[in-house]
Amino acid sequence: MRDSTKIIRSGLTPATPGAPLHSGPVFAAPYHTPGDPAAAAYSYARSHNPTWTELEHAIAEMESGPGYNANALVFASGMAAATSVFGAVLRPGDAVVMPSNAYFAARVLVQEYFTKMGIELRSAPSAGNAQAELLQGARLLWLETPSNPTMEVCDIAALCEAAHRAGTLVAVDNTTATALGQRPLALGADFSVASDAKSMTGHSDILLGHVATRDRELLAKIDQWRTLTGGILGPMEAWLALRSIATLPLRLERSCENAQRIAEFLTTRKEVESVLYPGLTTHPGHAIAAKQMRYFGAVLSFTLHDRAAAERFLAHAKLITEATSFGGVVTTAERRARWGGDTVPEGFIRMSAGCEAIEDLIEDMAQALDTIR
Repeated sequence: MRDSTKIIRSGLTPATPGAPLHSGPVFAAPYHTPGDPAAAAYSYARSHNPTWTELEHAIAEMESGPGYNANALVFASGMAAATSVFGAVLRPGDAVVMPSNAYFAARVLVQEYFTKMGIELRSAPSAGNAQAELLQGARLLWLETPSNPTMEVCDIAALCEAAHRAGTLVAVDNTTATALGQRPLALGADFSVASDAKSMTGHSDILLGHVATRDRELLAKIDQWRTLTGGILGPMEAWLALRSIATLPLRLERSCENAQRIAEFLTTRKEVESVLYPGLTTHPGHAIAAKQMRYFGAVLSFTLHDRAAAERFLAHAKLITEATSFGGVVTTAERRARWGGDTVPEGFIRMSAGCEAIEDLIEDMAQALDTIR
């Protein structure tokens, strides 16, 4: 069965006459638990919930591949998911290797908290597999490809091979690509981590994240971290996510097609100094991306001359919503330097292609670019 069919049908209930096609959210804190608690499927809501279970099965099916079955655990946010990997794996004296251009909040988390607990942080750019030079004695290698927001690409399979030779575990932040667009576990990673508030659910209305792994022992460590720290997802959010995931194949295909067309259009405009999108053959990481990704993603970045040009473009674009985050059905963009933390020019714009008609988007972008000549 093809992936799109599996995903679309992943939330269906058994075909019982008179039963609804989709189950509703289960709202409960304690559950009936007589006798031995181990005999009950559910006991207390900080540990498990039937609606989580359905969502986790749907995500795990996406993360699985030929010859292996993945397991997934959901969290209250992508950062809660990322924190669970750092917290479950790293101990004082360990070293973690991260991209110097990784997602800003992940970098701050390690720099401001884990290093002060005795964790050594080593960093190098994503491009060129530069992190491979820092693996000796490291406990964890953290990858992000394509990176957010600079769209750098690294070779997951090659880095996993190098890391495992060094005795290092590998986690991949797969938020930009999604599990449908790229399977880190199939490429050798020990953990696939994502913020599913982005393209996975795609409606910009919920926060959640997940961690997937093939290893039962690693899964148990992540599960224990979630239970003890309480970074849990509400049942309503889990149900909304399960409902939204059914349209992922349709949304991702359309938004990635739009991103490709927009990137190609931007390369023709003299107002644009550079365009970063792994689907462009001119992108330095295109060959690697084409090898390991099934979709090039909904996110692209481009640079205008300066801050004033970027702000003028965003102010005059009628079909581009100025907002942070990405992966929704509506096209959004922002001047990333306004936040600080990322080493990008003042005129650098990160854009998330939505699902609107591409002709409308390109016409709108053209008129907005015309205003900054």
